[in-house]
Amino acid sequence: MAMGLPVVLTVAGSDSGGGAGIQADIKTFHALGVHGTCAVTSVTSQNTLGVQGRFDLPPSLVLSQMEAVFSDMEVAAVKTGMLANAEVVRAVAEELRRRGARNLVVDPVVMSSSGYRLLEEDGVVALVQSLLPLARVFTPNLAEASLLLGSEVRDLEGMREAARRLAELGPACVVL
Repeated sequence: MAMGLPVVLTVAGSDSGGGAGIQADIKTFHALGVHGTCAVTSVTSQNTLGVQGRFDLPPSLVLSQMEAVFSDMEVAAVKTGMLANAEVVRAVAEELRRRGARNLVVDPVVMSSSGYRLLEEDGVVALVQSLLPLARVFTPNLAEASLLLGSEVRDLEGMREAARRLAELGPACVVL
């Protein structure tokens, strides 16, 4: 524990506008009374109007940041967000598997709210194959659930069915 608080690691992108990514995660962690740490996967140029650009960090740098946190603190939970590409998804999944990380929350950030693609198709496949089996909680929005299942989720019954089908991919709990 850092400063007596449980430690949570977010592995996600940085949002220059402060409304999403690690900035939003750290604010949420603080509000929940836990110590937030981060490993940045991508640096985005964005604001309330949309994403203007991004620079993805190499997997080695993402892993180095994770190592810095894990080697110094007892991490109680991990949350993933924007993982940028298939290489980062696989590297993060392998590192979490190697460390026996529990309490993993996976937010499959595929697109920004303004429609900017943040995870390409091969990254989505890697997420389903390598990260979802490790997840305790999976939090896709309806558009992400529809993309992952290949069919549009339209109503409450569709949400129930989507949650059941997504849970079959590994996570203990699916929150739509």
